[in-house]
Amino acid sequence: MDILLSGSVAYDYLMTFPGHFHEQILPERLKNISLSFLVESMTRQRGGTAPNIAYTLALLGEKPRLFATVGEDFGDYRAWLEQKGVNTSGAKVVPGKFTASFFATTDKVNAQIASFYPGAMAHASEISLRDLEQKPELVVISPDDPAAMKNRAAECRALGIPYLYDPSQQILRLEGEEIARDMDGAKFLFVNDYEFGLIAKKTGLDLPGMLRHVQNIVITKGAEGAVIYADGQEIIVPVTPEERIVDPTGVGDAFRGGFLAAYSQGWGWQLCGQVGSLAAVYVLEQNGTQNHYYTRTQFVQRFREHYDDGGRLNVWE
Repeated sequence: MDILLSGSVAYDYLMTFPGHFHEQILPERLKNISLSFLVESMTRQRGGTAPNIAYTLALLGEKPRLFATVGEDFGDYRAWLEQKGVNTSGAKVVPGKFTASFFATTDKVNAQIASFYPGAMAHASEISLRDLEQKPELVVISPDDPAAMKNRAAECRALGIPYLYDPSQQILRLEGEEIARDMDGAKFLFVNDYEFGLIAKKTGLDLPGMLRHVQNIVITKGAEGAVIYADGQEIIVPVTPEERIVDPTGVGDAFRGGFLAAYSQGWGWQLCGQVGSLAAVYVLEQNGTQNHYYTRTQFVQRFREHYDDGGRLNVWE
């Protein structure tokens, strides 16, 4: 299946401070606070929802396309994704801008001071699906510049392209009417259970109400697994047992990638959820959102330790 991934592309700069932030703050001088922390380590991680999802799709044999705005510093990231099988021809470089960046410093008790620079992401509304030479079979609208997310959904409806609506981190920026509008006619709504509650509060829609707007809803629930509402069914997907827990960042993106890889094969909802669940666990067991790796054969072997695929995963061996 030709899947186009629209959403943020970012670098995460993660630093550690060997002390405690609270010991450096003078409450009586907060109005004139001026602090600089000497950190002991820094890593730069590849991130962003669109390439995170694309990476898992590529590991499972799909050829996803990235559709986003990036900065002049995207060269190494582009090469990495292309090497893994992601088509980045739709990643437009914005002259004079850096790729969106997240800067976070964490102290000894996991208190964190962070900043987010949108950079090239702020220009995402300047590119259009109408300019694509090849119309995709599915567009994933993941967190991005809010105007770009609105445009993508409107263009999908106008062009008759099925789309997956994944507002997640941008729900706080969106009004209830905007969320309801862009859910309307979507093939999928993907959210976690907290985000589902926020959407319900903002739109005034309960689950049956949402299902009158969107065909299928997938809700991830962390350690409780996931639930899929599709074809009038409620499908419960338990979490896949992990070997260790290292970092949950990016787990939801990997679930989406695994789910969509199985969906591309035309498999049933339960199997789609199970593939997503295992794909998510690989991220949970590593630092970073794209630092895990497996061959499809290794994936199938581990899958069959927990699930019965009825031989369908033979295409990945």
